[in-house]
Amino acid sequence: MIEFLVMSFNLRRGSGRSWQRRRPVVAELLRRERPVLLGTQEGLHGQVTDLHDDLPDRYDWIGVGRGGGTRDEFMAVFYDTRRLAPVASGHFWLSDTPEVVASRSWGNRVVRMATWVRFSDLATGKEFVAVNTHFDHESEESRQRSAALVRDRVDGFAPLPVVLTGDFNTPAGSASHEILVGAGLVDTWAATDARTPLYATFHGYGPLVADGIRIDWILTRGLDVRAAGINTFSLDGQFPSDHLPVQALVAI
Repeated sequence: MIEFLVMSFNLRRGSGRSWQRRRPVVAELLRRERPVLLGTQEGLHGQVTDLHDDLPDRYDWIGVGRGGGTRDEFMAVFYDTRRLAPVASGHFWLSDTPEVVASRSWGNRVVRMATWVRFSDLATGKEFVAVNTHFDHESEESRQRSAALVRDRVDGFAPLPVVLTGDFNTPAGSASHEILVGAGLVDTWAATDARTPLYATFHGYGPLVADGIRIDWILTRGLDVRAAGINTFSLDGQFPSDHLPVQALVAI
């Protein structure tokens, strides 16, 4: 088995001064960590393209705005082309009509979606599917219905291994988490003793909260989990986002 690093990172949407302050911090974080697979949430088109410009040339990405085209937030999937080659990809919206662009249901006031990519791992010749999503921040019904939809889509990718990244806006152990874990997905944080200290993954640019709530997760099926972490990197007092990136070392 050959390992690779997966990261899930809510970029915090923004433009102008806020993003301009944070952009070099994000770039330095990714330069240090060098994830092979990176699922980002909340980034607007300009942020996602900035991130692509700041990454080494070997990186590429797949995504669409949740409003269609370049509109609104992206659930972008970045990947290291030296290790991964996309075979197929698509998007679905977290609603009763998941193939309808910008559709919403279940009580959420904003559009929610997921992006998926089937990759060929160039190191092993094996394939797996990456799914990246962002659940609603207000509606509990929406989160649970979204979890059920994602579960069903992940089941449709069987027997391929799956990596699910996202900001789920609900704690590990919640009903939405249990819907996914109960379907056979493994929470990478719980799957290994090789972990960093636990911090709340949302900190709002304030002091870090030890032993806090994890609302950002990496879940897997069919992969070995070697290590997991919550990344507290900052530069000159500036955090890259109001969320902490979460990451996992997995093997296929």
